[in-house]
Amino acid sequence: MTALLDVDQLRTFVAIVDTGSFTRAADVVFKTQSAVSMQMKRLEERVGRPIFARDGRGTKLTEDGERLLDYARRIVHLSREAVSAFEDDALTGRVRLGVPDDYAERYLPEILARFSRSNPRVEVSVICEPTSHLVQFVERDELDLAIITHAARRPVGEIIRQEPLLWVTSQRGLAHEEAVLPLALGTAVCEWRETAMAQLEAAGRPSRVLYSSCNFTAVGSAVLAGLAVSVLPESALRPGMRVLGQADGFPPLPTCKIALLRNVGSLTETAQALADHIVASLDNLTAGLESVAAE
Repeated sequence: MTALLDVDQLRTFVAIVDTGSFTRAADVVFKTQSAVSMQMKRLEERVGRPIFARDGRGTKLTEDGERLLDYARRIVHLSREAVSAFEDDALTGRVRLGVPDDYAERYLPEILARFSRSNPRVEVSVICEPTSHLVQFVERDELDLAIITHAARRPVGEIIRQEPLLWVTSQRGLAHEEAVLPLALGTAVCEWRETAMAQLEAAGRPSRVLYSSCNFTAVGSAVLAGLAVSVLPESALRPGMRVLGQADGFPPLPTCKIALLRNVGSLTETAQALADHIVASLDNLTAGLESVAAE
């Protein structure tokens, strides 16, 4: 019979990844460092693969460790959800969540629906701002959690989702064929805007920003009206949009990395529960992407 995974070991494993060290994880799970090390040794024995590899003076996940992390988060999350469903003292309080406008439209319905079902007494306060603002809000202790765009120049947060970043236009328009390409993009602080402009400049493609907004609906409306071309992650595609590729004269774009930034200094049990739901919800969105893109 296949041995079952120990939830407590998985919880410690997740804490190590989230805090970046065995020592800090020990404080989070209220164990000694030697107990944490012993748990990870037993976890590796149970899965039959090494999950940590030496990286200088520290440690990093092996490829098998990365695979296990996804399962570990889901198992720990379901365990917490199952226990809370039978507790009289259900989670209460308020969680402050930040999310860019474009992610809010696509991700929040699933996240809030899942979280509300198991935590009906928790108030979730949401603000929509660009990623650069949200990072500052977390640093100033004005937010507990933030869903952000991960960038090499701003390597903060835990990457929880990756998907293609795409050039898009209207199925009915010809804006992509204009000599000077009209663009509908985010504001000057938008990571995707910087990427799009840099790629077009490198390709020698003349362009101009015709519409600029941090509001996803406004940018999407300009695209659907056939007025401009934009860049969007695959999950943001809407019926009526057409993806443009190299055959249309558009250079490839890098992968869009979505991260979850936690305010470690004030991460309550309620905020951690919402963080678990966010990770689980974004992971579950993958199945719906192909049907959206095909419409």
